[in-house]
Amino acid sequence: MKISGTTRSIAIVGTGPRGLAALEALVARATDGGATWAVDLFDPTAWPGAGPNYSPDQSPLCLLNIPVRALSVEPSPWAVLSRGTFADWLPAPVDGDHFPPRAEIGRWLHARYSDLIERSPGNVVITRHELAAWRLERAEAKWWLHSDSGRSGPYDEVLLTQGQPQTAPDDQLARWQAHAVRSGADLLPAYPDDQVLEAAEGWTGRPVGIRGLGLSTHDVLRLLTCGMGGRFDNGRYHRSGREPSRIFPFSLNGQPPAPKPATADLDARFDPSPEETARFAAALSDAPAQAPDAALSSLCAALAEPALRILGETGGDADRKTVQAWLVTERDTPGAQNELTTTEFLRETIEMALGRVPPSPGYVIGQVWRKLQDELRRGFNPGPFAPATARAVIGFDEGLKRYSYGPPVGAAEELLILIDDGLVDLRAVDDPDILLIDSGWHLVEDDTSAKVSAIVDAVLPPPDLGRITDPLISSLRTEGRLHPYADGFGANTREDGQVTGSDGRVQTGLSLLGRLALGNIIAVDSLHDCFGAARDRWAEGVVSRSEG
Repeated sequence: MKISGTTRSIAIVGTGPRGLAALEALVARATDGGATWAVDLFDPTAWPGAGPNYSPDQSPLCLLNIPVRALSVEPSPWAVLSRGTFADWLPAPVDGDHFPPRAEIGRWLHARYSDLIERSPGNVVITRHELAAWRLERAEAKWWLHSDSGRSGPYDEVLLTQGQPQTAPDDQLARWQAHAVRSGADLLPAYPDDQVLEAAEGWTGRPVGIRGLGLSTHDVLRLLTCGMGGRFDNGRYHRSGREPSRIFPFSLNGQPPAPKPATADLDARFDPSPEETARFAAALSDAPAQAPDAALSSLCAALAEPALRILGETGGDADRKTVQAWLVTERDTPGAQNELTTTEFLRETIEMALGRVPPSPGYVIGQVWRKLQDELRRGFNPGPFAPATARAVIGFDEGLKRYSYGPPVGAAEELLILIDDGLVDLRAVDDPDILLIDSGWHLVEDDTSAKVSAIVDAVLPPPDLGRITDPLISSLRTEGRLHPYADGFGANTREDGQVTGSDGRVQTGLSLLGRLALGNIIAVDSLHDCFGAARDRWAEGVVSRSEG
């Protein structure tokens, strides 16, 4: 198609939710100035807008960990098929406390993409390429993308939004992968779910391990139970006979995440007041200039006040020394406060989530931290944090995710039911030694052990730029165009998403949004982050550079 007049050429690599959000932000700003915008999208996904994490064809057993009432993504300005917000789009009124399948969210996101393509203004020409880009070249102040179809470009701007690119396994997983090849044992990731379901047909009556005890583990458990024809009813699990003989989850600390409050009314008990929120924001604004310990001390002091108030209002232990001691331990050794077994912790936090018992200091602090996520993002993303202070704040956030990113209470109840049933066995749940044997793996914890012939890896790899093996990302790092913010983190980026190379210079027109920017930004994994301020800063930067 021939495009007349001044044309700006843009490539977006990755068309999941973040790529869609960035495209929406750009199109919304492209109507001014009289220029024509040619936007090429590169992604082999069958569901643009949704991407693999929200693929509409995945099992409905894989659930979002946010209830409908909290899914506050603004509607698309071009909404027709997507009909406004996600709640508006649903075919019938849904309980706001409902946790929807990710496939449902994916269908809405894909409809949102289709709306944009159908109704984008005439000066924006969007072309989709169902291809993976594997190399990026800079020539004559322009960018060129290489894919299986050849060389595409030139582009004034390239945005990378691939989500979680291919990553080298850690040492443990690499050994397991080699062992699985040699022994014929099964080792596969939790996603895509259809591979787990297919493999599980051959696991009937066999012991299976799950690496990890986080949110993905709940999806895997549903696939291995309900996905095999079993069902939960009246507090019991009814077996189909097609399940594994036993399921052995395990993690580094054996601690499951605590479920979120069960209803909107229960959840509202943990709302910080406007004054408490302002004090937290003020503490966060001071943090970039502080050393790590001082920054965390200020944030913890701002957390302690709402926690004490809420504990007093809900009948919990509102002793100031107890709350402060809990926060000090959390800063130094996250999770060390918990002396309960996995089952005891599940029972206790389920009762807290249902409002049947007073919440603990940890439960309250975790819920308050969740409520302050918007302020955390605004203060951190992007903030001029020194790497050591950023690492400390990000580590604190990661530790508190066992409360703030918890599953639906129904998922926690299902796990407890499976434990009581005996199908889920916790004998090796807490950082077992893992021995390689001919039939698979031998999990050994203290004086107990279990042998498994298959393992599902439910641990998401960290966004460590140094471990990325995706050809496009790794080649850019080799060339010095992408450089880690700090060791173990993602790429160094500016406020508008443009990346900074190993020489400290901005790579003009090359931008990155999402998980691989962790370090410069915090809290990168939620759907809200995809449609947050980062996409607007990027789009504004693109338009500003086009006018310069």
